[in-house]
Amino acid sequence: MPLPFLTVDRTFEAASDSALPYDDRERWRRPYRPGPWRVAVAALCLMLASFVLFAAVLIALTGSASSAGTVFAIALVIIVGALRLLRMGVWVSGRGVRQVGFLHTRTVPWERVVTVRTLQQPVRWLGLPRTVQGQALTLVRRDRGAQDAPPLLTTHGLDFLARVSAFDRAAGAVQVWAAEYARG
Repeated sequence: MPLPFLTVDRTFEAASDSALPYDDRERWRRPYRPGPWRVAVAALCLMLASFVLFAAVLIALTGSASSAGTVFAIALVIIVGALRLLRMGVWVSGRGVRQVGFLHTRTVPWERVVTVRTLQQPVRWLGLPRTVQGQALTLVRRDRGAQDAPPLLTTHGLDFLARVSAFDRAAGAVQVWAAEYARG
């Protein structure tokens, strides 16, 4: 079963003649691969969901249908959570930059973007309250500036923990999109 949200277009990695080698620039795409930590957590959630689904079948065979339905609904919530976890990240298109979180999605049109830059600053480790020194890709907007803007990407997130070169490639890709479309 193909999972398009896990793939990244290989044309971006292979192309050297054009900064934006895509034919359809209006389609939202993530310019980097999901990190191994994100994929591992999602895989563990899906494995847990398979056990919960198995329990739902056993409860349906031996117990009440309402209890089985409740356990089945719990399994569906776990599956949806795992898929949403895989979808999280930064997505770009010709229309703007989109930051997909677990419970919310924030889209900023390129017309509102002044610049996208990499800064050395304290960043959250794996999204937890603990902060460590690292790099963050930040977005400066025309209407808000740089105040209170959460970083788009960090070196200590689920996608780039212990993968600084992957962070540099992803930050460079987002900066190229911003340089192309945020003019004016």
